[in-house]
Amino acid sequence: MFLVSSLSSESAIATSPNQPPVVRFGVFEVDVTAGEVRKSGLRQKLTGQPFQLLQALLERPGEVVTRDELRQRIWPENTFVDYELALKKAVNRLREVLGDSAESPHFIETVPRRGYRFIGGIATPSATPEFGQQSPVVTETLAPSASTVRDTSRFLGKLIAGFAFLAVAGILLWLNAGKLRTRIFATSRAAEIHSIAVLPFKNLSKDPEQEFFVDGMTDELITDLAKFSQLRVISHTSVMPYKGVGKSLGAIAGELNVDAIIEGTVLRSGNRVRVTAQLLGASPERHLWADSYQGDLADVLSLQDRVARSIAREIRVSLTPEEQGHRANMQPSDPEAYDAYVRGRYYASQLDPEGLEKAVVNFSRAIELQPRYARAYADLAETYCWQVGMAMVPPQDGLLKARQAAINALELDDTLGQAHSSLAWVKYAYEWNFPEAEKEFHRSLQLNPNASWPLLWYGMYLAQANRIEESLSAMKRVQQVDPLSPVVNSLALTPMLTGRDFNAATEGGLKMLEMDRNNGVARWLVNTAYERKGDFSKAIDLQEDTAVFYGEPKESAARRFEPLRRSYHSLGPMGYWRANLQQNLSQRRKTPSDPYGLAVLYARVGDKQKALAMLEKAYQARSQNLIYWMRTDPAFDSIRADPKYAELVRRVGFPEQQ
Repeated sequence: MFLVSSLSSESAIATSPNQPPVVRFGVFEVDVTAGEVRKSGLRQKLTGQPFQLLQALLERPGEVVTRDELRQRIWPENTFVDYELALKKAVNRLREVLGDSAESPHFIETVPRRGYRFIGGIATPSATPEFGQQSPVVTETLAPSASTVRDTSRFLGKLIAGFAFLAVAGILLWLNAGKLRTRIFATSRAAEIHSIAVLPFKNLSKDPEQEFFVDGMTDELITDLAKFSQLRVISHTSVMPYKGVGKSLGAIAGELNVDAIIEGTVLRSGNRVRVTAQLLGASPERHLWADSYQGDLADVLSLQDRVARSIAREIRVSLTPEEQGHRANMQPSDPEAYDAYVRGRYYASQLDPEGLEKAVVNFSRAIELQPRYARAYADLAETYCWQVGMAMVPPQDGLLKARQAAINALELDDTLGQAHSSLAWVKYAYEWNFPEAEKEFHRSLQLNPNASWPLLWYGMYLAQANRIEESLSAMKRVQQVDPLSPVVNSLALTPMLTGRDFNAATEGGLKMLEMDRNNGVARWLVNTAYERKGDFSKAIDLQEDTAVFYGEPKESAARRFEPLRRSYHSLGPMGYWRANLQQNLSQRRKTPSDPYGLAVLYARVGDKQKALAMLEKAYQARSQNLIYWMRTDPAFDSIRADPKYAELVRRVGFPEQQ
């Protein structure tokens, strides 16, 4: 137990005449005059003895400050205290605030039986500017690891002893004595970082409107890091749920299955931006790196690139020549255009009709302000593809616009993987040019191997081509980089559906509905799996539940589905399909629909000629459903040997089944 007088714990802070009033290292600032420690601009709770300890170490960076010196400075003779316990608690508190550890220190090093030493890099600006003014040149002062005062004979003796030690160590490693080599190199490999998550950056301004900008900075950093082929990077969709959540970094890293976490802050003042970022190891939790960057808003892409490169260097990711070339091609952005662009990204990520419409407006505005904005064109192309996929616009309209936007993007920067993936989907779903589609998918994933939408779209393309093992592999990869996305986890079940593993598709879809009953993709997938495996009672129940869930009165839905139930109960599967066919024909008289759906129903009731006739009409109408599902739908198993079916396959241009 120790007793500390109130005088010593709240004693005045003495400032060394040689110490600057503000000391910076990593994302930390120490205001010696005010007695404050700030992390990324946010004040930390560090006062009294722990602060005095930090001040003493910062006055002599790289040098050992002995325990006796600390006792005399912080706990003078007239203070009654259990000094050893008090010092231990002060050091522990200091390390807690700095995110440091005794086992792998980055700032505070314990020198056994002697004292402590500050080993971090201290930024020493020639002047301390106000944020928003031109920054002075900043150099990084690396603290020496030991005293440079050496006696010559002592130095030579240590040098000889060192060589002797290395020789013995080399023999032990070669022999693997006591499994020494195994333990050393296993530890080294364990420290490697192969996967990373960028948590949503914090907005340090008091303007809520800047949340778009800050979220955009997070998204752009993820996009930049995702281009590193040696690294698995969690997508924007899966990290956004952690915004403002008070979970520990270890828990988040465990849920996302990553080796490290990046967190940071963004402060925007006028046309100046300051970004701070720090890299934290997940297991064990440890501080690995931190730095701060600032610049003009017009050079925000360059600022993001500097952050990404610094992280890549820290985790020893080497860039390919192509990755290096892409980063050299970045051009300054118009600040207003960039604002419109990040707003577009924000709305597009919502993946609903209203959000996609707003995204188109904002991307178009960014292009209007900056006509050579390649990334805005790429995002616009992707948004058009999603609008078609969600049946918001006709394919002939949306995919033509997507093609033009993708071509514009690639003419400005042919290293944008996102534009290649949009062009791939256009060539697949609109042009029916399967070899070129595959080529564009490969190019997209070569440029950006961690991009979730291109991975998902390629997985869908493979599943619909009945290339099930390849599709499962792509879907596994997309779930690794986007593990929390409902859209990803639902559509990742597609190869199970097309591969006729209906039990797995049903089980996976029901799990998705347990988490979110509003998941329309999961509802469609489970219903289709029920139908294809012959579980028609459950299919009808789900269809009725879906109608009620989306607003139809329960009694009305029950009356509407009663004829379908009676038909199934009296005639079995044939009754189910005949009732659906009659309903479809009745609706078609009022509203024209895709002939492909009728082709499926005619095939199900055994009318082969009408099924083939409707497939021909679907071909003439350039039906997307035709190329998506014709090759794998069990409804057509009975007519696949028919010459008319084979001729249709030839005209569509489907690649031969591998």
